Amino acid sequence: MGTRARLYERAATGQGLGPLWFLDAGRTFFAGPLIYNAPHQHGAPVFLAGLYGPFGLRVQGGSWQACRTALVPAGVVHELDVGGEPIAVFYLEPSIDGAHALAPLVANAREEQGALFGGGGGLPLLRELWEAPDAAGWAGEALTDVVDVSRRRARAVLDPRIQRVAAAMTDAERVPELAALAREVGLSPSRLQHLFTDEMGVPFRRYRAWCRMRRAIGEIAVGSSFTTAAHAAGFADQAHFTHDFRRTFGAAPSQSLRGVRL
Repeated sequence: MGTRARLYERAATGQGLGPLWFLDAGRTFFAGPLIYNAPHQHGAPVFLAGLYGPFGLRVQGGSWQACRTALVPAGVVHELDVGGEPIAVFYLEPSIDGAHALAPLVANAREEQGALFGGGGGLPLLRELWEAPDAAGWAGEALTDVVDVSRRRARAVLDPRIQRVAAAMTDAERVPELAALAREVGLSPSRLQHLFTDEMGVPFRRYRAWCRMRRAIGEIAVGSSFTTAAHAAGFADQAHFTHDFRRTFGAAPSQSLRGVRL
């Protein structure tokens, strides 16, 4: 083999880099090392990719599975065992598209407990994002390419009324009230709540909490303190934010939000 790098060998440029976060109105992306995330559930579907090898995933209290890629729908309880290795975590908001738009990214997929597990290789582009010191400047363009390629292979679509509601919730600094959103799409509040749960897999209130968490993470990712970010997102204090972060991600915020690349 000589000095040639083995397949999936960690590149030297990935050493010593802090966690990478990218957020915009419809996407949330994290790349970095994780150890263990206790059982948790998200308000949006999440695509996972081991950047150099497989990781452990357990869904709905079932058996542990080793996989290289996975897709966990919104509202599905899961836990991760990554062993300190880098992993890519990509959330797609319904204002952009549904979980189906990410499903084609899971190579050689098998379905179990409502999630997709893939045994194929991870996406080289996501590994490049982790290894590049300047990735924060071009992450948005790279993720657009990833979603566009995957979406061309996808079939199902979300109800357009739910897409409009989700867009209003992710774009606003303060999430609009349920009644105002229902009027905007011509539904009663109760009908909107039922349709939202059917289409999204999570209740309206849980997705609203997810939007608030995204706002806080976005503030920290651009340099705000935990306290400032918590107040900006509507949390009572930093302790409340930390509690909700653990419940949302299964780990303390210090594990993935310290030393973020700006």
